[in-house]
Amino acid sequence: MDTQKASVKKIALNYGLLLGLASILLSVVTYVMGVHLERPWWASLLGIGIMVLFIIYGLKAFKSENEGFLSLGEAIKVGLAISLIAGIVSAVYNYVFVSFIEPDFVNQIMEMTQQNMIEQNPEMTEEQMEMGLSISRKMMTPGIMSAMAVIFTLFIGFIVSLISGLVMKQNRPEY
Repeated sequence: MDTQKASVKKIALNYGLLLGLASILLSVVTYVMGVHLERPWWASLLGIGIMVLFIIYGLKAFKSENEGFLSLGEAIKVGLAISLIAGIVSAVYNYVFVSFIEPDFVNQIMEMTQQNMIEQNPEMTEEQMEMGLSISRKMMTPGIMSAMAVIFTLFIGFIVSLISGLVMKQNRPEY
């Protein structure tokens, strides 16, 4: 029996690039609105919602190209591949944004972090504050920020793929 297998690579590339571009668009919108530093709850929720939709549509496309069959393993593989490509596209954009478009971004975030530390714990000593800020500063390099974005995208992609795969699962009958 000859069965045609859908292409994970093709689906992941298409939906991953579209998801990456949608994420960039959301980042540009928050930047233009001037809320990119605070990252409001609605922007985070919208970003996760967009990710969920693109992964689900990618899984549906894979399932339809795979004669209506989708195993849990295939769902996770396709979802993670979509997430990886979108994460890389977003990370490249974030690196360019932090390095060239808004080179003062890290300093602005550090100022906000210091203000939040003072507001949340006014009794904090100068040494404690400097220690906290130095740890934050190390985490705010463009490379680490980009890597964390990819890891976060993969984590959310795994969860969405797992749940969607369990719901959409349709195993091939064994003969």
